[in-house]
Amino acid sequence: MSNISPELIAQFDQARAAGKALAEAEPRAVKAWYATDSERVFIELTNGVMMGFPYQLLQGLANGTPEQLAEVEIMPTGSALHWESLDADLGVAQLVSGLFGSKAWMAELGRHGGKSKSEAKAQASRDNGKRGGRPRKTEASVDELSDLHKLIGTEKVTQTHQKRQSTQEVKG
Repeated sequence: MSNISPELIAQFDQARAAGKALAEAEPRAVKAWYATDSERVFIELTNGVMMGFPYQLLQGLANGTPEQLAEVEIMPTGSALHWESLDADLGVAQLVSGLFGSKAWMAELGRHGGKSKSEAKAQASRDNGKRGGRPRKTEASVDELSDLHKLIGTEKVTQTHQKRQSTQEVKG
């Protein structure tokens, strides 16, 4: 006869069921590799989807050599990727969602992305200027205001709405 209590066996069963549900709900990696020709880190998920990411966008990998990048490991649950020599870890669910690192890392990526210049971007800006610039924000609809009232309290939303109305009346 076993020395394990029935309560403990029940807890193990609950943990297994919770783990199974989580594994089915979140993306999990079954394969990961670095492709030197495209300079991308690829992952293959349990559902067969394959995704590739430029390594320069992934936090902790930008200064990695091709040899270091190729040393990618999948954590036992398939929920994360690990590079021992770079001391870097990235969550699979986050990568699939387009989150390539911490909030600060993502803000820095966005800051650099906003600096990009192209003829198409310049032409769009000129065209927009000819039409009077960026469109003005319209007054929120009654339904939107109602939803806001529910979320953050009526007093603050009402004050903001009243300020907008008085500003528009002065301009109008």
